[in-house]
Amino acid sequence: MSKKVNVLVWSKRGCSYCEEVKQYLEENGFDYQTIDVTENDHLRDILDVKYGVRHVPVVEVGFGNRYDAVTEVGITHLEDTLKHYRLSV
Repeated sequence: MSKKVNVLVWSKRGCSYCEEVKQYLEENGFDYQTIDVTENDHLRDILDVKYGVRHVPVVEVGFGNRYDAVTEVGITHLEDTLKHYRLSV
């Protein structure tokens, strides 16, 4: 029985890196939810507390009690994390 991987993308309007992440997820069949930090500095405060960053995109990936955050810009970082979840599903 496979488990559904949950993906959450923290992004903002006008962010080309954010759009690149969303496009990659869509092209590879991943459902995801988005949190838009545009004009919501309190949401950036949450990222700062959780991961020590205020920039986007940040992608949270996981299922059950295990979640990882991709805080580095670049699809290769996201691919590495998703690959791990594909192997463990």
